[in-house]
Amino acid sequence: MHDVSLMHRAARAFDVAEGEALRIASTIECRLSLRLSPLVRTEFCCPVCGFRGRFANAWAMTGRRRHAYCPRCRAAERHRLQAVVMDALSVQHVFRSLRMLHIAPESMFRKQFQNEFGSYVTADLERDDVDLQLDLTDLDVADDSFDVVYASHVLEHIPDDTAARSEIARVLRPGGFAVLPVPVVCDATVEYPRPVATEAWHVRAPGPDYFDRFTEFDRVDVYSSDDVAASCQPFVYEDRSRFPSRNAPFRTPSFGLRHLDFVPVCYVE
Repeated sequence: MHDVSLMHRAARAFDVAEGEALRIASTIECRLSLRLSPLVRTEFCCPVCGFRGRFANAWAMTGRRRHAYCPRCRAAERHRLQAVVMDALSVQHVFRSLRMLHIAPESMFRKQFQNEFGSYVTADLERDDVDLQLDLTDLDVADDSFDVVYASHVLEHIPDDTAARSEIARVLRPGGFAVLPVPVVCDATVEYPRPVATEAWHVRAPGPDYFDRFTEFDRVDVYSSDDVAASCQPFVYEDRSRFPSRNAPFRTPSFGLRHLDFVPVCYVE
């Protein structure tokens, strides 16, 4: 029995060592690729403003993020993916007949949505450059008030995100939809014990599994960077192998250089 126990412990130690070796190898490969990869003069097309040319790099807690921003309108990877998804939705829906509620409105989308939708209302909890000041967990809005609710990179700031999603579903008219992207930065969602100031007060690090929680809606279609043309550069190029870190103490590491972004479109019937 003693020998069997020793064998089991030895096997577990081997598995741990092998896993650590793979992690270290992946981290080294990732960092070397970021430092040594040639500066390719790659040109892209921004679906937000129509710019064609090289995109600008960004610097974040992960280091250099290649091809991140459109130099004309400052649209990031997430904005470009969302723009392509919204263009596809405009073919399926007559935007001119719909009423949109835009939470925490982004500057690059504000004028576009105002021109495209029949009625356009902006809202935020604290900003004074919006039409309404609203708490997403307790919307002072009647049931079935909007056809579209757009809230990008908002839910990761809200501890009671279930209440927020329930409120969004409540104010949507039958047949309406909500566009609710979050920053997917981990392989599996991590709930933080407290808001993290160095992550813009995020209360969680979403993974792709985060969208499984969207049970308040009758249907959720999740689009990813792989679903759109690479010419708009919808991927996030960054090294996520260094987590946890001082600035992101609760995140878990993930490996690879090119990461997918996601856009969930959530319908009520």
